Amino acid sequence: MSDDLYQQGIKKIQELTASPDDNPTGNMDIGAAFADIAPDLQKYVVEFAFGGIYSRPGLDNKQKVLATITALVAQGKPQIAMHINTGLTVGLTPEEIVGCIMHLLPYTGFPSVINALTVAKQVFKEQGISVDTSAVQS
Repeated sequence: MSDDLYQQGIKKIQELTASPDDNPTGNMDIGAAFADIAPDLQKYVVEFAFGGIYSRPGLDNKQKVLATITALVAQGKPQIAMHINTGLTVGLTPEEIVGCIMHLLPYTGFPSVINALTVAKQVFKEQGISVDTSAVQS
């Protein structure tokens, strides 16, 4: 069962990152950097987070990534960059990502939103993406 769950997790990661078979985790940091002190971390991340949670029915990949971005903004976690990249891969527009982050302003506060927007801006810059702000009223 565990091997099946691991393979299901790898398959889901490839779906989310559009990564090839020779680099199945793509831009996902799934714990490989901790192999020297916690060699089983990667197994848990792949099996639980992606083989179990991300593979559950009920939400499409865009909704799952938006929910993940929301949670990371609320917690102020650095993994947000990885999930903004994943959001772009699964078809979220930069405007949807920024809209999600801005929507959190009354719930998470200015520091969390500003930090997340800083990360989003950097990810967009790295990918050569601009955000259409023409619909935003100032």
